[in-house]
Amino acid sequence: MALRAALRSKSTLSGLLSQWSSCSSHGRLCVSPVLIAQRRNNSTSQKIKVDFDQSTGVAVMRFQSPPVNSLSLDFLTEFCISVEKLEMDKSCRGVIITSSQPKVFSAGLDIMEMYGKSPEHYREFWRAVQEMWLKLYGSNMVTIAAINGSSPAGGCLMSMTCDYRIMADNPRYTIGLNETLLGIVAPPWFKDTMSNTVGHRQTEMALELGLLYNPSEALKIGLVDQLVPEDQVLTTATQTMTKWLAVPDHARQLTKSMMRKSTIDKLTSNRETDIQHFVNFISKDSIQKSLGMYMEMLKKRRG
Repeated sequence: MALRAALRSKSTLSGLLSQWSSCSSHGRLCVSPVLIAQRRNNSTSQKIKVDFDQSTGVAVMRFQSPPVNSLSLDFLTEFCISVEKLEMDKSCRGVIITSSQPKVFSAGLDIMEMYGKSPEHYREFWRAVQEMWLKLYGSNMVTIAAINGSSPAGGCLMSMTCDYRIMADNPRYTIGLNETLLGIVAPPWFKDTMSNTVGHRQTEMALELGLLYNPSEALKIGLVDQLVPEDQVLTTATQTMTKWLAVPDHARQLTKSMMRKSTIDKLTSNRETDIQHFVNFISKDSIQKSLGMYMEMLKKRRG
């Protein structure tokens, strides 16, 4: 509950983590030796496993929230804290995100978090979604998505926040923002992220039609950067990371900030309004009905 309360506040997770540290000076966190020691060891948590190799400065973050790594409130909270810890450790220069679940990277936002809940819950959930995007899209670390399965909706958003995307070359897998098919409208910062990735016209068609692309189609429009055999996704991501880390950190980080700052600023200056828009939208009877019908359809498929 303490973690969720931190996400409800206007402050970021830095505020929460600073409570775990012993002091702060000139705006920089001073972290306790205990927390540093914990960070330097490989850690396994309920929904995310982080392995950090100090010799390379690279962490691998594996999603392990069966069955499909849905982005629930608990998952998002844990993800944000994991990224924050890595960001605070100056010896960590890059992170690869991937999945431990077969055939899926992430199925996207957990519909159960958006159906039949209170406005307070919707606010809490949407703030966590925002925080995930801000943490990853604005990270100083090199971020590579090793997409080893399907990645629709929020999974696609998470992939697009990364600096580089490698996807398994399996025609059964798909990736894209398909929110309209569920009766949901992707918010402006989802749209901006995709437009920055594949261009305005491709984004317009993709969002209006709720398109999901197979790997070859995704590569063609620039939604992913590289396709490799399924058993080589993580190895290729590790090899690619060495190329990115060969660039001096300060030059790469300043360039990344220059490219992404305006998109980030649009959300950070408008977070509360964005949250309220989401709450108003998701609370509509028509939207709740659409989500309910979709959930019933999923139940029938599983049955």
